[in-house]
Amino acid sequence: MATFSPAAIDKGLPPALLRLAAAVIAALAVVGLLLAVVTMVARSNAERDLALKREQHSYDVMVLTRSLDASIARAEAALGRYVVSSDRRTGTIFYDEWRRAKAQLRQLRDLTADEPEQTALVGRLGTVLDDRERELAAAAAFANVRKGWYAVGMFGKAGESPNVGRITTLLSEIAANERERLGQRSQATIFSGERANNFSTLLSVLGLGMVAAALLLGWLAAAAASGRRSADALAEAEGDRATALETAVAERTRELREANAQLKEEAETRARAEAQLAQAQKMEAVGQLTGGIAHDFNNMLAVVVGGLDMARRKFAQKSDETGQYLESAMEGADRASALTRRLLSFARAEPLLPDSVHPDRLVQGMTDLLDRTLGERIAVHTSSGSRVWPIWVDRHQLENAILNLAVNARDAMEGEGRLDIDVRNISVGAGEEVVAGDYARIAVTDTGSGMSEAVRARAFEPFFTTKPAGKGTGLGLSQIFGLVRQSGGDIRIESELGRGTTISLYFPRHATAAGRRERTIPPIATLPGGGTLDVLMVEDDSRVHAATRAALTELGHRVTGCASGQEALALLEGGIRLDLLMTDVMMPGMTGPELVARAHAVRPDVAVLFVTGYVGEAGQADDFAGHEVLRKPFTIAALGGAIDKAMARQVRATPGVAAA
Repeated sequence: MATFSPAAIDKGLPPALLRLAAAVIAALAVVGLLLAVVTMVARSNAERDLALKREQHSYDVMVLTRSLDASIARAEAALGRYVVSSDRRTGTIFYDEWRRAKAQLRQLRDLTADEPEQTALVGRLGTVLDDRERELAAAAAFANVRKGWYAVGMFGKAGESPNVGRITTLLSEIAANERERLGQRSQATIFSGERANNFSTLLSVLGLGMVAAALLLGWLAAAAASGRRSADALAEAEGDRATALETAVAERTRELREANAQLKEEAETRARAEAQLAQAQKMEAVGQLTGGIAHDFNNMLAVVVGGLDMARRKFAQKSDETGQYLESAMEGADRASALTRRLLSFARAEPLLPDSVHPDRLVQGMTDLLDRTLGERIAVHTSSGSRVWPIWVDRHQLENAILNLAVNARDAMEGEGRLDIDVRNISVGAGEEVVAGDYARIAVTDTGSGMSEAVRARAFEPFFTTKPAGKGTGLGLSQIFGLVRQSGGDIRIESELGRGTTISLYFPRHATAAGRRERTIPPIATLPGGGTLDVLMVEDDSRVHAATRAALTELGHRVTGCASGQEALALLEGGIRLDLLMTDVMMPGMTGPELVARAHAVRPDVAVLFVTGYVGEAGQADDFAGHEVLRKPFTIAALGGAIDKAMARQVRATPGVAAA
């Protein structure tokens, strides 16, 4: 049989199932109670019947006792008449009554067989009756032979026998015992009858209760059936409404799916068109830029080639003008190197390598690049305050940011207008939009179309362009925003539709860059070897290898050269004397950063100097963190300065060395 525990109820059974369980439990309880009452009624009736039967048994014993006494009395009376009259018919009565008495004695013995006390009395009664029978038989025998006087004498003698009193006493005791039992059995009968009546009454009451409960359940069932019919009708109506709603939702979902697919297709088409347009605009800008760059580069090459050719001729003539032409060629090469670095910055090929920068000098040095990039119809004007504070920023990334702002301004002015770049010191107080402090501000102002408030509010969001369709090739204000914030500064836009835009870059004043930072670099005399270093140079290009070795030798250092990272590791593991590891970045088999990582596992005290023509080729800026980087091409003076800085870094990183 299924049971319903509280734990099962706690699990959240449905209310209908709970009601069904409660009804089943109640029905089982009522049925169990009814069966118990019926059982008790049946048992009470059985006990009452048994008590009545025992009471009847006592009555039978008492009646049989009196009958036995009467039969004995009648037998003796008939014998007395027979002795006196010698009438054989009277003698026959004696013998019949005595046989009846014997039969009644046997019945009495059977009735009292389950009662030991009565059985004993009946046994004694039988013995006395046997003795009495012999006494009376003697008188009857004389009467049969018609010896009346002898028969009368024997009868009189039998009348004086003590057995008469014994028979009476035994019969009285047997009757008294049965009367006592009869009283007990009568009480038991009354009690059993009353209990049977009580259980019968209870059964009747339960029956009436069950009838009432059945009527109530019937009424509840009818009400539940009516409620169910109403609920079914309501559920059917709700089902119809739900079906209609599902149909409407499905139809609307289908419409939305189709609209979404159409929007996606339109967005993809627009994205492709914008990408193609942006690519075309980029190619146009690159073409315009490369045209100016090619012109400048050819001019620089003309200076270099012409200067070298004249120096060779004058050297052959042993003229004093040789140095003049060599200086001219070196100047052209320096200008070409600077131009290359600007191109790399514009291409975003270099990682963030911050350094102390004077922003006024940087902007002034970009004038030629801005003129070539923006074209002749854009008038570029630069201005700066006196003694502008230095800032801590990646020089090339800042150049790239200013160049992009200039290109954006050119697009906003539709290729014709005025561009002002102003650099000066700004001290911001509390309560301003920018965090309070000292800043070097670079403000780029154009006379273009300006921005609306909605566009200005989203100008720094990634993938959001501030330009109308078909305008501009900028790399995005979000990247400029990231550069300024990474440098600890801020950026602000002031714009008005039809009157132009001013974008101001705020860079914190770098107080240590101009003073303490330079003073922390120990002089070359404190470095290991007293100024002469043991340098391991790794360069795979033979011509660059030879030129660099010559430059290092010119600086007074001892040089060990190799062409790959594997060779350098073999030398390091062999215990080579070494103060500085100078390595190219991109080499066959193993890059410079990989070589340095493995070299520091063998010789952690070695200073490192990276030499490269294209920092972006090595991948992540983290590869150069904590090390000095020297860009190609370089002069001997630049090489010496880079070596000094690399050794100074190592001195600061190695406890106890600076103190020595």
